[in-house]
Amino acid sequence: MRTIVHLSDIHFGRTDHATIAPLVETVTGMRPDLVAVSGDLTQRARTVEFRDAKAFLDTLPKPLIVVPGNHDVPLHNLYARFVQKLEKYQRFISRDLEPSYFDEEIAVAGINTARSSTWKNGRLSHGQIARLHRRLCAAGAEVVKIVVTHHPFELPEGVTSRSLVGRAHAAMNSLSSCGADLFLAGHLHLGFTAGTAVRYGIAGHSALVIQAGTATSTRNRGEVNSFNVIRIASPEVQVQRFAWIAEAGRFHGGAPQYFRRLGRSWNLVPKSESFLAGTPSV
Repeated sequence: MRTIVHLSDIHFGRTDHATIAPLVETVTGMRPDLVAVSGDLTQRARTVEFRDAKAFLDTLPKPLIVVPGNHDVPLHNLYARFVQKLEKYQRFISRDLEPSYFDEEIAVAGINTARSSTWKNGRLSHGQIARLHRRLCAAGAEVVKIVVTHHPFELPEGVTSRSLVGRAHAAMNSLSSCGADLFLAGHLHLGFTAGTAVRYGIAGHSALVIQAGTATSTRNRGEVNSFNVIRIASPEVQVQRFAWIAEAGRFHGGAPQYFRRLGRSWNLVPKSESFLAGTPSV
């Protein structure tokens, strides 16, 4: 079994500092096999914000997969936005904009969807899609294949399709042929899990889109700070949301959801039918 902690939208510069130490303590106590951070480490891509983000990442368990978000691209300084772009991100966080982690049970590929020209929204290039395709197809059919982006492949009800990552359909068509299983993202500050069958309509393929809320930002858009814990034991996945309880000063795990893969499709199963149901949670 593999345990992945999925954090997103940290937003140093607009963080609720009361959440930081309890978050690190909770994540460390889980002893995850991987921590995935799906972008927006800063609020305005300022140097001090990136320094704070780097200090925070250094306290988390390793290994880490981190990708940038649109807030990690400078906003108001047009020269920095269009010429330097992710220079500070690469200086303080990581030079690698396509990080990956592979072992005998999971194959995780991160990709940068932040763009200078799209301001808030994001996009994948045809070259990025081709590289993701090669990386995931190279992994064996027995492993669970996971993509980490900032911008989402699925949306909750009431959110317009403009918030989807650009070229989402082209990417899903390509990656489905490699058996892509899970898509981890953030951006919306809303946590939810959904299948891809309805939106993409790819015969015989339904991946899981797992969205994380904001772990630490004060810009929580009506939803408390939260993060996801994903436990994987193929052909099953357990997704559990940990929400911030301000009065108690801690993160608390909610009721898990259970999914099972049949062929190339992931389906929700009741707790009573899942062999992961007995997995202890924090």
